[in-house]
Order: sequence, then C-alpha cells, then structure tokens
Amino acid sequence: MAKEKEKAVEKREAGSSVQTERTRDLPIFLPATDIYENKDSLTLLMDVPGADKDMVNINLEQGVLNVTVNLECPSAEECEPRYTEFRVGNYERSFKIGEEIDQEKIEARINDGVLKLVLPKAESAKPKSIPVKS
Repeated sequence: MAKEKEKAVEKREAGSSVQTERTRDLPIFLPATDIYENKDSLTLLMDVPGADKDMVNINLEQGVLNVTVNLECPSAEECEPRYTEFRVGNYERSFKIGEEIDQEKIEARINDGVLKLVLPKAESAKPKSIPVKS
C-alpha cells in the first residue's frame, strides 16, 4: 500500500534541475505539507502564512503539480522591517501526480494561511469490493 501512495504523489524539491534567474531578492521557502489519504482522494494541507487566494498560483503541467505563493508587501514601509523574528519570502513546492489522480477534478482552497488541495482518485484507482458467490 505504501508503494501505491508513492506513485500517486511524489514530492519534488523546490529548485528543480531547470535553472532560472530570480527577479526578486526574497528567500524561497519549502512550505510544510501534510498529505492525507482516504478511499476517494488525497488531501494536501500546506502552510503558507500571510498568503491569500490572489497570491497563490497552482499549475499542473506534464504530471507535475507546482504551487507558488508570491507574497507582496502592501507598501515600501512594510518591506523594510526594523526587527523581525519571522522571515518574509515566497513559497514553492512541486509534486509529481500519478495517473491514479483525476487531474481534471483537483480543487484548491485557502483559509487562514493554510492551502488545502483535494486530489480525487480516478475511478480505476479506487478500492473495489468484490462480492463472493457460492
């Protein structure tokens, strides 16, 4: 069963093999993510403090689900902190999505800095009960 979970969603590190130049001098964080599974879907809960729905970009391309959150400072004054214990930066995380997931039905919601992604399983990947006949 553990192998099946690995096929459905594989973690990929932010900063893949493709080299890109950044235009903003903010750190990139790999947000903490929990993945839960039930018979119908996988649910990803991702911590992205300070983010709202307009800052989140979710892209699915060639079986890779990319989540990028670009935090914006409301004004220049707020971008020049005098003292901080919480670092401001953007968030990036990527997951390889297997054929077990119905990619057309993926849903995303954000509430209080927690991004929730629901990845429904394809009908062919759901467990089936087989009746026994006598």
